[in-house]
Amino acid sequence: MRSARRRKTVAARQVDGVLRISIPATMTRAEEQRWVGEMTRRFERRATSAGIDIEARAARLAERYDLPRARSIRWVDNQQARWGSCTPADGSIRLSSRLAGFPSWVLDHVIVHELAHLAEPGHGPAFQALVARHPLGERATGFLLAMSRGEQLDGGGPEGGTGEVGGG
Repeated sequence: MRSARRRKTVAARQVDGVLRISIPATMTRAEEQRWVGEMTRRFERRATSAGIDIEARAARLAERYDLPRARSIRWVDNQQARWGSCTPADGSIRLSSRLAGFPSWVLDHVIVHELAHLAEPGHGPAFQALVARHPLGERATGFLLAMSRGEQLDGGGPEGGTGEVGGG
């Protein structure tokens, strides 16, 4: 739906089972197509991520691999160049909602990566030893690197991303 009152922002919500995307009336058809695709992807990711209890999953992984527990962990839609991020000072972890559709062992590895940051903020040897506790880490890193590069080629993902698993 085009709106003369809407100047810059794009919004999406589900109305009677239909995704309604509101855009500024001044957008070109190309911009409209791009935003309809992006908002549809975001909505689908949210629906997928809603079915994953990441708090319980992170608690199980922290227990299994003897890592600190996060004070909070949540999905976010605004991480385009990272799969996850961590703030050790307050124990919070944010995971890109793009992970919700990936295999569970990949999601687990990113969670382990971010939990390890709660004990070791940097990426030094002590941190690497903690992350290495996850047995499929190398495989997950390769998967994420391939996904990052695929998104760059499609134009829908991280720009100039490092391919690093957690990024933070």
